[in-house]
Amino acid sequence: MKSLRRKAWSTGVGWLCAAMVAASGAAGARESPPGKPGASGRAFTAATVVERARALAARPYEEPRRTLPEAYARLSYDAYRDIRYRNDKALFREAGLPFQAQFFHPGFLYPEPVRVNVVAGGRAEPVRFSPELYTYGSLVPAPPLEKADGFAGLRLTHPLNRADHFDEVLSFLGASYFRALGKGNVYGLSARGVAIDTALPRPEEFPSFRELWLERPAPGADRVVVHALLDGPSVTGAYRFTVIPGVRTVMEVEATLFARKAVEQLGVAPLTSMYLFGENDRGTYDEFRPEVHDSDGLFVWTWDGEQLWRPLQNPERLNVSSFRARGLRAFGLLQRDTAFSSYEDLEARYELRPSAWVEPVGDWGPGSVRLVEIPTPQEVHDNIVAFWVPDAPLTPGAPLRVAYRLHWGSQAPWAAAGSFVTATRVAAGDTPGARRFVLDFSRPATEGDAPVEAVITASKGQVLRTTVRRHEPSGGWRATFELLPDGNTPTELRAYLKCGSETLTETWSYLWTP
Repeated sequence: MKSLRRKAWSTGVGWLCAAMVAASGAAGARESPPGKPGASGRAFTAATVVERARALAARPYEEPRRTLPEAYARLSYDAYRDIRYRNDKALFREAGLPFQAQFFHPGFLYPEPVRVNVVAGGRAEPVRFSPELYTYGSLVPAPPLEKADGFAGLRLTHPLNRADHFDEVLSFLGASYFRALGKGNVYGLSARGVAIDTALPRPEEFPSFRELWLERPAPGADRVVVHALLDGPSVTGAYRFTVIPGVRTVMEVEATLFARKAVEQLGVAPLTSMYLFGENDRGTYDEFRPEVHDSDGLFVWTWDGEQLWRPLQNPERLNVSSFRARGLRAFGLLQRDTAFSSYEDLEARYELRPSAWVEPVGDWGPGSVRLVEIPTPQEVHDNIVAFWVPDAPLTPGAPLRVAYRLHWGSQAPWAAAGSFVTATRVAAGDTPGARRFVLDFSRPATEGDAPVEAVITASKGQVLRTTVRRHEPSGGWRATFELLPDGNTPTELRAYLKCGSETLTETWSYLWTP
């Protein structure tokens, strides 16, 4: 729930306050039992959502209707937390199915209702809101909400960590935001359906999932399917999410996007996270905790085989970095450091936050991975965004179809091509005016007979005092060097280790700002 407060965003020309609100749809079916689908429905396939999105894009954008009573639209954070879904009312509980669904109450940052449907036998039935689904605590300043046109979103539960308990696996809540968990994880970073004009010198656009369709899982099923209809001023879209829980929960995503108007910057498969401070960027925080972040770096794997690691930072000013690729194998925001001693936080448990990898299905063509790092003074703000920007523009009349897999968890979905960066530290150098960089790499899979060398490059300034030595405690390697800056402008740094002609490691990439 703490992440509900992460709403402050900077564009570099001022602060944007983006209320991550859920999207609205048509009224729920009041004749059906509360929290359950009705007795009749309409024919439904995945194409139904695509055609809905296509038709929406051909019409002018309409702001979602706001029918929520003022008392609930203005709920405080603590009051909203005091409204709880009743476990005994979970959808599919009585049928003993391997997945159950619960629905978020509208209110607080989520005043606009999302219509939710259940699909079974090729027909979609709306689920009706009822106060019987919830308990209302003493902090709620109004009587129970008697009726609403939908919910704020939904969560799915499944026996993820042990067979006798249904754990939360996935939630859709706010605009087009969703997040998932692998085994042993607690919630951290989020994903979005799409990002529109993020970090451009104007307000970012936040399309919303207006309606959701949950397919009724079969008995013993190991996966569940959710469809979503996206709507926003510039873009509409149809999404199909196949959710497969496990040690690493996988979401197979299929999306078709339609433009109402030309989009200047389309962000595909966006990920949103938080980075306050860490071993490479301590800032001025007077903290007992060594690090505070949901993710510690951006991973990029290009079509030509290069794997790149970019440690995250909490900058003084907006940072936007672009990593060009003629094709993409994967990218992600990762929490590589999973040691409790790195955080010492018994409440937040940052070492249990999942990483998220985006794996394209098919050729996405040329484009770039964009990383946005936004200044923030508090850990309640999601200040990190990463997404793919295709070279091909999204324009009216030319829909974009894209597919990818989202992997959520603490274990990488594939073996590393070489040794990877485990730590980045920055300190004063021995050379007057220089900064010292200390890079730790994991144990390489293979090593030749030649000495291990560090290849360091800088966009400007001088690289001095380069050393490489064995990291005995881990079996890996430690590379160090100093940067003597040239002027007061940022410097792009790159580093990797090699043994003879063999490259041993991924490429470390870092933006050093005076």
